[in-house]
Amino acid sequence: MKNPRVLIVDDKEQVRRDLRAALTLSGGLEVVGEATDGKEAVSLAESLAPDVILMDLEMPVMDGYESTRMIKASRPSCKVIALTVHDYEAARAKAHQAGVDAFIVKGVPVEKIIRIISNRKE
Repeated sequence: MKNPRVLIVDDKEQVRRDLRAALTLSGGLEVVGEATDGKEAVSLAESLAPDVILMDLEMPVMDGYESTRMIKASRPSCKVIALTVHDYEAARAKAHQAGVDAFIVKGVPVEKIIRIISNRKE
């Protein structure tokens, strides 16, 4: 089985850098790119064809909810995982309506993120 190809989407450079480092060091995952907003995520999802996208929900230009809808419309097999600080029921409901496959609150151990990325059933 090939390593999952991951696109990281977050408007904070430090978050993207930390995630890239942690995921790369974990082995078994390939980080194929980074996007700073939802609009860039839609474009990179088309050109890079990731298996999984770690998607921040609140970003400038285009938020993660809208970009998830657009990505899922064109690439329904791409797994989108919301990675956000917004841990309240309305955000979870809105994310799932947009097509998010899993919801992770920032600050969880990186092992949990890796487990969710690697688990094809979620």
